[in-house]
Amino acid sequence: MSNLKGKIEFIELTDTGKVREHNEDAVGADMTVGLLVLADGMGGYNAGEVASGMAVKTTVDMVREGLKRENRGAIDTSTGLRRQSIILRDSILRANKIIYQTSKSQPQCEGMGTTIVACLFHDNRVSVAHVGDSRVYRMRNRQFQQITQDHSLLQELVDRGFYSPEEAQRSLNRNYVTRALGIEPTVEVEIQEESVRPEDLYVLCSDGLSDMVDDEDIHLTISTFNGNLDMIGKQLVQLTNDNGGRDNVSVVLARVLKSFEVSKGLFGKISSLFN
Repeated sequence: MSNLKGKIEFIELTDTGKVREHNEDAVGADMTVGLLVLADGMGGYNAGEVASGMAVKTTVDMVREGLKRENRGAIDTSTGLRRQSIILRDSILRANKIIYQTSKSQPQCEGMGTTIVACLFHDNRVSVAHVGDSRVYRMRNRQFQQITQDHSLLQELVDRGFYSPEEAQRSLNRNYVTRALGIEPTVEVEIQEESVRPEDLYVLCSDGLSDMVDDEDIHLTISTFNGNLDMIGKQLVQLTNDNGGRDNVSVVLARVLKSFEVSKGLFGKISSLFN
């Protein structure tokens, strides 16, 4: 299990916004295992923050535990995913089960749910998992790209050609998610693996940011503050609130400082010759 402290720098910010009374977002990280998590809860009273808090805590705890038993670098032949991605996916599935069971057994939590997005860095790669419309963006060589695709009604309409991406950006009906943790006994977790390079900058955010600040302005903010994560994060939250702050807003920023390729050892080097 690799410790990525000193190889990836990160910050977490979460803000209630200008309209909501409670903050139902949650963020968490454990860079000793290379994990960042963000969740955006939903539900009456304080149930949303219960769901998002459970999602983050369960995912962090389960990933940490799973990586202790990790078969490093092993690839699941049925999915083509590395073991780290399977651990991340299964941890989120476990969180879904716990949230669902709690919502059914605790009347005050009935109907609660949460989106989730997580990045697990390992061996110069990142496993990106998400459910719902919280997002991951990446800045690489001045190119800004959305890595995840929203699980939302609006995105489905874009995929089917009813809206252009530009029209979707202006739509007021962005918040109908088609997938969330805690709503059903099981859920499909979308997961993908990306290569990672030094100086890559990753943005995890709740829809409180992406609904209120255009992608172009997120990109401009990152460029303007030249990689100062603290300044970027504070400015993104400020922009959100300046534009109305209709929702809670959470941002996790991570920048890759140096390579974190895992040393394969003699056996691994010999094995790699035959792969």
